[in-house]
Amino acid sequence: MPNIQSAKKKMRKDIKRTKHNAFYVQAMQKAIKLITKLKGEERTPDKTKKTVSIIDRAVKRKLIHKNKAARLKSRVMKLSNVKK
Repeated sequence: MPNIQSAKKKMRKDIKRTKHNAFYVQAMQKAIKLITKLKGEERTPDKTKKTVSIIDRAVKRKLIHKNKAARLKSRVMKLSNVKK
C-alpha cells in the first residue's frame, strides 16, 4: 500500500481505468462471440459493421494490438462473406 498521497491517487485512478477498460474488452469479446454463433442469414452487414467498429474502438483505446484487431476483423469478415 502506498504511503505518498500522489501514489495513492494513482492507485485509485489505475483501479478505475482497469474497470473501464475491462468493460470495453468484454463488450468486444461478447460481440465477436455473438457474430460467430449466428447462422448464415442472421449475420447481417449491420452486425458485422458493429463488431468491426467495436474492435476498432478497442485499438483506439490501446486495449488490444492493431495486428490482433486486424486478425479479428479478418475472421469476422470471413464469416460474414460465407456463401448462403
